[in-house]
Amino acid sequence: MEDPIQLKEEGNKYFQASDYEKAAQSYTQAIKLSKDKALQAVLYRNRAACFLKKEEYAKAASDASRAIDINSSDIKALYRRSQALEKLGKLDQAFKDAQKCATIEPRNKNFQETLRRLGADIQEKLRIQFSTDLRVQKMFEILLDENSEKEKREKAANNLIVLGREEAGAERIFQNNGVSLLLQLIETKNAELILAAVRTLSGMCTGHKARATAILHYLGIDSICMWMSVDNEEISLAVCNLLQTITDCLLGQGKEEQHGKEEAVVLDTKKDLRMITTRLLDMLVSKKVSGQGRDRALNLLNKNIPRKDLKDHDNSRTIFVIDNGLKKILKVVGQIPEMPDCLPLTENTQLTASILLNKLYDDLRCDPERDNYRVICEEYIKSKIDPQNMDKTLHAIQMVSGVLQGPFDLGNKLLGMKGVMEMMVALCGSEREIDQLVAVEALIHASTKLSRATFIISNGVTLLKEIYKKTKNEKIKIRALVGLCKLGSAGGTDYGLRQFAEGSTEKLARQCRKWLCNTSIDARTRKWAVEGLAYLTLDADVKDDFVEDEQALQAMFELAKMSDKTILYSVASALVNCTNSYDTKELVPELVQLAKFSKQHVPEEHPKDKKDFVVKRVKRLLKAGVVSALACMVKADSAILTDQSKELIARVFLALCEDPKDRGTVIAQGGGKALIPLAVEGTDVGKIKASHALAKIAAISNPDIAFPGERVYEVVRPLVSLLNTERDGLQNYEALLGLTNFSGRSDKLRMKIVKEKALPDIENYMFENHDQLRQAATECMCNLVVNKEVQERFVADGNDRLKLVVLLCGEDDEKVQRAAAGALAMLTAAQKKLCSKMTEVTTQWLEILQRLCLHDNMEVQHRGLVITFNLISTDKELAKKVVETELLEILTFLGKQEDDPKKQHIINVARDCLTKCMDYGLIKPLSRA
Repeated sequence: MEDPIQLKEEGNKYFQASDYEKAAQSYTQAIKLSKDKALQAVLYRNRAACFLKKEEYAKAASDASRAIDINSSDIKALYRRSQALEKLGKLDQAFKDAQKCATIEPRNKNFQETLRRLGADIQEKLRIQFSTDLRVQKMFEILLDENSEKEKREKAANNLIVLGREEAGAERIFQNNGVSLLLQLIETKNAELILAAVRTLSGMCTGHKARATAILHYLGIDSICMWMSVDNEEISLAVCNLLQTITDCLLGQGKEEQHGKEEAVVLDTKKDLRMITTRLLDMLVSKKVSGQGRDRALNLLNKNIPRKDLKDHDNSRTIFVIDNGLKKILKVVGQIPEMPDCLPLTENTQLTASILLNKLYDDLRCDPERDNYRVICEEYIKSKIDPQNMDKTLHAIQMVSGVLQGPFDLGNKLLGMKGVMEMMVALCGSEREIDQLVAVEALIHASTKLSRATFIISNGVTLLKEIYKKTKNEKIKIRALVGLCKLGSAGGTDYGLRQFAEGSTEKLARQCRKWLCNTSIDARTRKWAVEGLAYLTLDADVKDDFVEDEQALQAMFELAKMSDKTILYSVASALVNCTNSYDTKELVPELVQLAKFSKQHVPEEHPKDKKDFVVKRVKRLLKAGVVSALACMVKADSAILTDQSKELIARVFLALCEDPKDRGTVIAQGGGKALIPLAVEGTDVGKIKASHALAKIAAISNPDIAFPGERVYEVVRPLVSLLNTERDGLQNYEALLGLTNFSGRSDKLRMKIVKEKALPDIENYMFENHDQLRQAATECMCNLVVNKEVQERFVADGNDRLKLVVLLCGEDDEKVQRAAAGALAMLTAAQKKLCSKMTEVTTQWLEILQRLCLHDNMEVQHRGLVITFNLISTDKELAKKVVETELLEILTFLGKQEDDPKKQHIINVARDCLTKCMDYGLIKPLSRA
């Protein structure tokens, strides 16, 4: 279609049919084809009407303006622009357009009403602005007056922060020279005022790209990074949050959808983002930056540089960082804290840098990009290796060690560089303790790379033994021990460990516990003791002794709060070992006999790995507060808490929830809340384990206590994920119990279960041969049928849902029968259509109903009688069908019985049935026996 008039007519039809998207498309095509100015004006104002309906107000105002440019007295275009401007919050401009409309058509009541409304809105806006301006002015006067009372200052600071978070308040602060005044607060060097100013700025930047850009340029990225570099944790963190907020705005993230708030000006943010990235990279190698400041810079790079979604092909930010900052990151991981020229670091700095290296490497899209990354690393490390300068070489080995904790493939390749492995082994034999310290750590990290483990085992074990025996430095000694543990693991045996410890891994474990509890040793060294225990607790005797050591457990839990990647993994590994929550292979008896016959070694279960001992260890850990420690670990940043660590924590939680008596303790110490994120993110195995633990809690706990508030709705999806044929029967069963418990709480929870598409799975389990699964599914359905949407599914044609419930009422299993009867009673009471349908779905309905009404279990009998009453109450025809059967004799027999408190509810329902039949005139009044 190439005729603009026809396209306009087509657009009009779409508009009348409320298809505004297609209408706008037709008008757009017509605009492109039309050369008639008058027709163009009509098309623009029509498209403006479409945009108004779609709530795209900036586009609506723009199109209306184009129509007005062609015809300044186009009253429709003027009014549509007035409507759009009002929605955009530009009340004064909207008022002017409405005024022009009223001038052209003074008798139009709609225009007069619009003028009155806009006039009142403008007055109210001015009143609020005037009031807010006064408040802002007063707050700054109090804050900048050194003689103000402390309480007044604190109140003014808090009020300013709150005001900065509100859109209207943030705009008034911004318009009234507020950024300059906030900068004055920062320059006072008063920590409280600095925090208030920075937090107010964060609020002002949130969700507003233009304001965030203006504030960034006014403050200057150099000043922001300088404030973030200070050695004050609160200020450094607050400034980091400010820079993150600005970055979110520049990236277009973290902005709430607000119809009518589209930005008219499109800002090019790439230059600003690049400037921020460059300054953060400079911070990494500056000696003026505190350890905390360096951590903040690394965290911001970790969060904002790699792609969030690998489907997005643009990894230009990562390429920029690799080209301009990879060497700076390598310099950080190559720092040696014990050397005098070391940059200021925290316990987490180098590990965070290794994580950044890993994220950048994973974000690369092709081999040439990865090769470039590798070449930069190799050239930089080679430039540091100098046989004449051991300090310089030491930094090179430390860099390799740092990369080994980052990208796996790259670490393996760097180990293959000429002379690197030999230099690591040679440094172990050095007389200098610092050489031994760096070399031992490098050997430990290298031992996880299996392709290099053989070389290290053959060359490094002897050296590590010698170092362990000779050195008096505890830092080196503990690392050597962990190295031996790791090498044993890499070699597939406890290679040399038992001989070295004179036949006892318990001796090594005692030493690790001693180091762990020694608070005079720095935390960085004590974490190695945790890593040693992660290996040694594979021994049943060691794990049993360890959980009895209250001091060692508490020391380990305290270290777990450090949010260190290695510590979290090691603590989780040790707890998995102690709770025996690792996967084990079941031994086939026939194969065991065959192995014994052929005189092969058959591994036997250690006595202390049997259930009784495991249960005791779990109780001991719970008493020591393990759940609180795990809950704290779960809160760690995603860069620190890896998917593997999440899986280990989920395994421990599942072991802790095994005994129903312990689940209250798990809930009380925050286990319910901690399990939810573990069930949503991580490895598939980890999510299943966490979901199963949630199911165990949900099955027997009060949801209001276990998962208070809105949290309970987050638990539904993990439970539904267990209703899968790939999951085992116990997982299915406990998930069904949990959903049964939830569905009995509220209709909102029932709706959530329905929305998660659990109904088909629950129905499938109602067909199961397994009695307990069938029973649990039927009980769950019994609770769900209270929901109207579920009832409608039973009413709908073309399904056998009602038939299944009726047939389940005839099951021999009393629990299934009771649940099915309860479901049928509620369905027939709520939906009269189902009463008639019930008599049609199966010829067995009458026999089943009679069995229910004569059941020995009074609860089942009562439900059967309620179903009968519902059938009779539906209409006279259905009542007649019931009366013409033996059910009348049953009802008469029950109705004639003497009053009995124990079964009065049954007698009453039977009498109600008979009374209803009498009302219909189907039977005559009866006289009681």
